[in-house]
Amino acid sequence: MKKIVLLLSLMVSSPFALAQNSAKAKTLLDDVYNKVKSYDNIFVDFKYVLDNKEANINQETRGDVTLQGDKYLFNSFGAQQLFDGKKVYTIVPENEEITIEEKSEDENAITPSKMLTFYKEGHNYEWDVLQNVQGRKIQYVKLTPIDTNSEIKSVLLGIDVETKHIYKLIQTGDNGTTTTITVNSFKTDQPLSKTLFTFNEQKYKDEGYYIIRN
Repeated sequence: MKKIVLLLSLMVSSPFALAQNSAKAKTLLDDVYNKVKSYDNIFVDFKYVLDNKEANINQETRGDVTLQGDKYLFNSFGAQQLFDGKKVYTIVPENEEITIEEKSEDENAITPSKMLTFYKEGHNYEWDVLQNVQGRKIQYVKLTPIDTNSEIKSVLLGIDVETKHIYKLIQTGDNGTTTTITVNSFKTDQPLSKTLFTFNEQKYKDEGYYIIRN
């Protein structure tokens, strides 16, 4: 009889505990989202690592992104990407080439402008481990895409408990590829040039760049 009571108790408490953890995770993510949205602009310097042991692939680089609303200036892999609110400009100095495209209509695409807010929709949330990183408490939340056809298996989002800023993102794909982004520097409300998100086409033409329009 005692075993039956214990079993029934576990059956009732388990879903309740899971629901509590999910609600706790969502509350923390809402705090992060509201904090991000409260800033006029954000500058993030980060380390990027892509790893797939089965395919023997390991890439590591650093990059940075400046965000203001939907606009962004993104630097990584020796290239620069600018979004002025209407068009995306990808500038590759090594090839002296620029590609100009319309904004992606794919709502599920994680663009630089969404890198700090992508988790707001389309995921189930789960409270995960708490780590101490050089005196900082980093709470992880596990995100699982609601879309069963997603190429992303899961995302672990590490959040600084005190500042409510994202510290680390670990994305695991269905193909076994792990992408890790670690924030080295997070600055907010910096003085920005009025032309930072303006593409100067004539300047690049004068420098001999080849411009492709898609």
